[in-house]
Amino acid sequence: MRRLLLAVLMFLPLAGCGDGDARAPFADSRTPPSITPRFYAPDNWAWGYVRVGNGPAQRYGVSAPPIGPRATVVILTGYAEPAEKWFETARHLNKDGYTVWVLERQGQGGSERLTPWRDVGHVDSFEPDAAAVRALVNVVIRPKGDRPLVVLAHADGGLVALRAVETGLPADGVILSSPVFALQSSPAQTTQVAVWASRLKLGWIRPPGAPGWIRDAPVGVAAGMTDDKTRGAVQQAWLTANPDLRMGSPSVGWQAALVEASERARADVSRVRAPVLMLHGGKDRLTTPAILAGACAAIADCRAAALPAGHHDLHMESDAVRDAWLVEIEHFIKARIAAKAPRHKG
Repeated sequence: MRRLLLAVLMFLPLAGCGDGDARAPFADSRTPPSITPRFYAPDNWAWGYVRVGNGPAQRYGVSAPPIGPRATVVILTGYAEPAEKWFETARHLNKDGYTVWVLERQGQGGSERLTPWRDVGHVDSFEPDAAAVRALVNVVIRPKGDRPLVVLAHADGGLVALRAVETGLPADGVILSSPVFALQSSPAQTTQVAVWASRLKLGWIRPPGAPGWIRDAPVGVAAGMTDDKTRGAVQQAWLTANPDLRMGSPSVGWQAALVEASERARADVSRVRAPVLMLHGGKDRLTTPAILAGACAAIADCRAAALPAGHHDLHMESDAVRDAWLVEIEHFIKARIAAKAPRHKG
C-alpha cells in the first residue's frame, strides 16, 4: 500500500496539466518501414469511431471483400492490441468473402483515453465495451438477415464478446481465440488493492512496479506469445512507428474490471444461445484450460479445440499453427452461412 501511495504522489503533480491531446482518439496510422506488404492495411480499409452516450470514442476499422460479402466478421482485440495487428487476418477473411470490422477497446489502440497518461490501459468496467459492440452492430453495421454475423474475439476481448451476447447482441456465432477469463496473478490480491484504490478514486494508477510501454521489451517469440519471429514483431513495429498506439501495463482499476467481467460472463453464460467455438494453444501461458472448459460446458452449443503447438497469439503464429487456426474459423463461419441459407421445399 505504501508503494502504491508513493506512485500516486508521483502522478498527482501531472494531473493538472492539459490532457486534451493525450486523451484524443487517433485515426490514420503510419505504416512501419520494417514490415512487409502482407501486414499492410487491406486495400479498401476505412476508419471510424463509435461512441455510446457520454463514453469515450472507440476506434474501429472496416474492409470489404472483392466479391459480394457472404458473412460479416467483427473482431474484438485483446489488451494493448491495435487494429493494425489484425490486418493480415483481415486480408485473409476479405479474400474468403467476408466483410471485416475490427473494434478496439476502451482506452486502447486509437480509441480515446480515459486518463492523461496515454499508455495506461484503464477502465472501471468492461460493460461499456460490450455496449460499444452492440452499438457498432445495431447502429453502424446493421446486419442483413441473410448474412451471418460472427464475432471473433481474442484474449480478454472474449469477455467483452460474451458480455455483449449475454446482454442482447444478435450474433449468429462467437469465436473465442485464446480467451482469458482470469488474471495470472492472484485475483484476491488484485481485488484487495483495487478496492483500496477505488475508495480513494485511484483506480487509474498502475500497480507498483508495473511498467509503461518499453521499446526494447521482450515481445513475440521472446515473450512466449508465438513461434513466428516475423509476425511476433508486427505489433511492436506499429507501436514504435505510432506513439499514440502504445500501451504499457494496465491500471489497478482495469485489472479489477477484468475480474468482475469474468465473474459476470461466467455467471450469465447460460444466456448464450449462439454457437461458440473456443480455440486455444497447447503452449498458451495466459489461457486457463480448466476455466475455459467449464465455460464451454455451460454454453448450450460450444466446442473447444486445442492447437497443441500454438502459443497465446494464434493469429500471429507460424504458418502451420495459424493455418490450422484459420481452418477452424473458416469451417465455423461456413456452418453459420449454411444455417442462414434459405431452405427450399422439394
